[in-house]
Amino acid sequence: MIEDVVETYRDLFEIDQNLDRLVKNIELLNYLNPLNIEHEKKAFFASKYRENPIFKYRKIKFNPYKLQRLFFNQRLERIEDIEIRKLYQDIIYEYSGLIQCIETIGTGKKFYYNSLKVFGTPKERDVENARFILHFTDEPSTNNNFVKKHSVDDAELYFKDFAKRYAFDFNIKKSTHISASAMVLNASETLVLKKNYQFNDNELMVLANHEIGVHMVTTFNGKSQPLKIFSNGFVNNTETQEGLAVFSEYMSGSLTLRRMKELAYRVIAADSLIKGYDFKDTFDLLYSQYKLDRENAWQITLRVHRGGGFTKDYLYLTGLKKIYDYYHSGQDMNPLFTGKVTLENKDSILRLQELGLANKSKHITDSYSQNLNTNTKLDFILTNLK
Repeated sequence: MIEDVVETYRDLFEIDQNLDRLVKNIELLNYLNPLNIEHEKKAFFASKYRENPIFKYRKIKFNPYKLQRLFFNQRLERIEDIEIRKLYQDIIYEYSGLIQCIETIGTGKKFYYNSLKVFGTPKERDVENARFILHFTDEPSTNNNFVKKHSVDDAELYFKDFAKRYAFDFNIKKSTHISASAMVLNASETLVLKKNYQFNDNELMVLANHEIGVHMVTTFNGKSQPLKIFSNGFVNNTETQEGLAVFSEYMSGSLTLRRMKELAYRVIAADSLIKGYDFKDTFDLLYSQYKLDRENAWQITLRVHRGGGFTKDYLYLTGLKKIYDYYHSGQDMNPLFTGKVTLENKDSILRLQELGLANKSKHITDSYSQNLNTNTKLDFILTNLK
């Protein structure tokens, strides 16, 4: 039957395959994470937080101009369906924006403005939501679940065991060149863990449900679709994908107020970029004014200042709110797991399924089967976010 669909939409599939070949080079996080994080961290602390880090980045392995031209050379007029043609047009603009981001990593304001075009910046409402969360009193830190006692090797074993509940295999590798404790590389189906990082029990649960339970699930669902755009990503998919991932933490009972505050601090840090703060200014905002410990202040500042100003981090909180409200409205979650898709494109996904151009999700995040959250404070916060 898929052969008949391919024949009917031959031009669409040809363009989709062309884009798939082109997009392989533009996994942004591959280029965005600095190569000398640990060295610059030591130097920054030694300077008493007065000298901004100078980060080094990977060299680009493609010609940005030629790649842009190849994207825009696609003859989209051959796609007869106007709605599908518009979807692909928007996606090409998105990929073009990502190329511009990669091309300008490490150039300061140029990268920041390109980041703004792709990811946007926090609105005043988002900043108010962050401050609202930060007003709540922390949970007691005596809980043994927050004691860092697991090595990266322990974490690898934990994630391999966790992954047995899913019918897919992925790679695990360790690196010092990532700004997070763990991240998923979609193209290579790889979970990357930060070397020399100590994990606590709660972090392992959070990361397993976030990285494997959602990011790996949507990676493999996307790769099982007839059209490659499900794997390579719809426009503005970050907000939905991160919202689903943090909501998986909530549903599994591993989301804490401490974690919610981390997401709030990210919004505050991302907002500092538009105010013109440099690295040391943002760090001082978190460390001196908000009294965040220096390790977490460094981590959050690094995430938003890498490349020259990366605003993506505010989308975790906005995405969580959207997915929380969507779930509690009783709507079908399945379309949101079909790949690297966007809540706003749900109707397009359903239409593609009706036309035989998309499948229902093969893998579903297991935490979504039962709500294990018992923290009523989290529900109060999430219900009352604007």
